[in-house]
Amino acid sequence: MRVLMIQTPSVEDLSQERVYPIGIVLLAGCLQGYGHEVSILDMNLEKDPYGALKEKLLTFHPEGIGLSLRNIDPLGNKTSSLISPFIVTVRLIAAVLPQAWLIVGGTGFSLFPERLMREVPELDYGIVGEAEVTFPALLRSIDNPPPMPGLCRREGLKVHVSPPATNFDMANYVPANRLLLDPELYKGINNYVPTIGIEAKRGCAFNCAYCVYPQLQGTRLRCRPTTAVVDEMELLHKDYGIESFHFTDPVLNAPRGHLEGICEEILRRKLKIRWDGFMREDQLTEKNVAMFERAGCECFSFSPDGLCQESLDVLGKNLSEAQILKAASFVAQTDVVSVYHFMVNVPGETEKTCEKSIQFVEKLYELHSKKKNLGTIILNNIRILPGTAIESMARAQGVIDAETDLLYPTYYNPKPFNTFRYKLETLQQCRNVFMWQEVRREVK
Repeated sequence: MRVLMIQTPSVEDLSQERVYPIGIVLLAGCLQGYGHEVSILDMNLEKDPYGALKEKLLTFHPEGIGLSLRNIDPLGNKTSSLISPFIVTVRLIAAVLPQAWLIVGGTGFSLFPERLMREVPELDYGIVGEAEVTFPALLRSIDNPPPMPGLCRREGLKVHVSPPATNFDMANYVPANRLLLDPELYKGINNYVPTIGIEAKRGCAFNCAYCVYPQLQGTRLRCRPTTAVVDEMELLHKDYGIESFHFTDPVLNAPRGHLEGICEEILRRKLKIRWDGFMREDQLTEKNVAMFERAGCECFSFSPDGLCQESLDVLGKNLSEAQILKAASFVAQTDVVSVYHFMVNVPGETEKTCEKSIQFVEKLYELHSKKKNLGTIILNNIRILPGTAIESMARAQGVIDAETDLLYPTYYNPKPFNTFRYKLETLQQCRNVFMWQEVRREVK
């Protein structure tokens, strides 16, 4: 079968940070191994994405089309949605090639599978979660597929969604065949975020109140062999000149020892590469922080989320303020920039927690002031996603109700602290500018 894999629009415009679509390239290589003829289109690279899509459909003439809906909205407190361009994409395909099979997957789809299948009747099938096994099996029996993990199929007027697979053995992971989509196309297109992702593991053993990773990837950590991870990075570095990578793992430095093993291998091979990924604060020590820096870490990215102990507890972080500050003290001694992500106006916010949040921001800047290595502190309200503890809290408190449509941007940000984020952003921006400009002045 001729199969076209499409990364549907996952950013608002070409000025946004874009990434290499590792998921569809991985699946395309998998399908190629089963004898399918495959091609790939990343609409996010195109100045005229719909024109490029139409041309690809008419020249390649696929019999099956795999669509990846990675993001449902841009997050970052924005209220715009990526559902509309996704639906436009599907309807354009159906109009140009009405006989082609349309199969959708991706993280965004996996959050709302039944809803999207009902609202977009042009879709024939969907796959929730990982698809290395299910997608090839579906194509083999596409006229009448048997039950299989993650499969979304129509049964009369209803949509049946099977539980996703969360047991793919990462020892059998085959890296994306980059010959199918040249990484050179992604070099230099971003200002901050590395475009090339590396998947070192799947699964998340933590239980943060707002997060969907455990739902989609399972709670068991499934790690690739460390040598295999570095083999992939080395190949990309030597064959394509890639120097900077982003690890896509939910938490890069858990379980303890896995990232250390990757770094040992990078150092042993003397690879001159850079990398980043989100790290868990209570897994850091002075020793492994030093190793990560030597092995090429270019940004310590943290998402502790709670700015005080009360917030950390509500968010289910299983962290303490002291652990976050201890980790900050380790990374503040390095020559590597650090970035922190926090959530503002979390359930239970009070005047007292707001004051503690302000003090916590001040403490982080104090720790990083000597080396000036705090890149920024990113402050967001919580995007409410289905099936999370935050959704339950928001419903119980009347922040959302039965008529609230979570498919579109919905944030937990009730009064009276709904504008507190702006006060914190002013403080953090002042501290950041004053630090980088070496201006010493008290910010009140």
